[in-house]
Amino acid sequence: MFDGSPALPTVGQVVGDEPQAVGAGATVLAHGGNAADAAAATYFVLSVTLPVAAGVGGGGICIVYNSSQRDAEEFDFLPRDTAGGGPYAIPGNVAGIALLQSTYGRLPWQRIISPAESFAGAGFSVSRALSARLATSEDTIRLDAELAREFLDEAGRLKPTDSIVVAPALAQTLSHLRTEGAGALYKGTLAGEITDYAHAQGGDITAGELSSYRPERNVPLRIPVAGKIAFLPSDRAGAGRYARALMARLVDAQGQIIDAEHTGAAVAAATGATLESLNIASLPRDLGATGFAAIDPAGQAVSCAVSMDGPFGSGRTAGNSGLVLAAAPKSGSAALSPAFLAPVVATSDDAIIFVGTGAGGPNGTAMVARALLDVARGNDLTRPGALGATGLEPFETTNVIQCQSGACVAVPDPKAFGLGVAGQ
Repeated sequence: MFDGSPALPTVGQVVGDEPQAVGAGATVLAHGGNAADAAAATYFVLSVTLPVAAGVGGGGICIVYNSSQRDAEEFDFLPRDTAGGGPYAIPGNVAGIALLQSTYGRLPWQRIISPAESFAGAGFSVSRALSARLATSEDTIRLDAELAREFLDEAGRLKPTDSIVVAPALAQTLSHLRTEGAGALYKGTLAGEITDYAHAQGGDITAGELSSYRPERNVPLRIPVAGKIAFLPSDRAGAGRYARALMARLVDAQGQIIDAEHTGAAVAAATGATLESLNIASLPRDLGATGFAAIDPAGQAVSCAVSMDGPFGSGRTAGNSGLVLAAAPKSGSAALSPAFLAPVVATSDDAIIFVGTGAGGPNGTAMVARALLDVARGNDLTRPGALGATGLEPFETTNVIQCQSGACVAVPDPKAFGLGVAGQ
């Protein structure tokens, strides 16, 4: 049993669904970055190595907590519909991650982008995490020339696991972002690539809509859980709707766990009831989402979940940018994906005890909720089998970091293909 004693972490940690991206985040921690820097670097490498769920054209939500400030902040940067309609969304990931990193990070922006640019230009390995997602998206890949060039071999078959892939067009876009800043995606040459392509395809993203995109900074929802405090996406965020509704069935207004003796059964029952209450009868297997988290020795934690609103989003690359546009979130499965993005941070006596994220659907959210309840009750998630698996990996995943008495351990989803690693 964990005793819940608060203390600053002695070693930073990073966890997520794709090992190369997690490794890049851990390297940033080891070379003087903090949790915000590590999370940002992890994201941008994910945009290269797991574009089916974390492409530059998507969006998401992050929660940041600082033990020194004893406060949490939420960054909302979901893909947005255009006024003119069409199949393409206005991208939010670059603006949102850049704002988070400039607010809470300490490394130069160029250092954050460089690992992703290197992976895209010099090559990266098709990990098992990516390979599993490609296998169910082959039809989408075939319909887009850039995706086909990147992920199909000369015989038109999917490149196998461990193949080396390069993405030169995306590398060039990342180079623009590194040298010109995040704003380069929303104004100038890159923005022109997006608007010209969307207009030609009937998507109608305007220059004004791109240039006026702004992430939102909000106060996250704060709820008591068994004497601890959990921070979840706020009621103002399009993300996290399902997580909030689920937790309301698991914890009462005073923070008492409603059925602490049968947590697994309680979460399962609450999952069904929550889906029914939100009139969600069926979902596609892959909603095109992923999550990642980081913590550093200063007591800063970042938990994020991002989405393309479907695997590879719209499935279309904008011009010569290498940027795949997220699907417009106005209807269908694209409208549901953000509801299941569930970054969570929990504290005890203002010190971090849990950083977790669920993404991809109700099962990913259910497992991060169950993990939160277990930690609040003093259970050790680092034991083999302690962190439940969703059963739909790698499409719905839960990745967590648990801390106690200064010792933090990253625990990736036990049945997916991610990684948890110490950064310093």
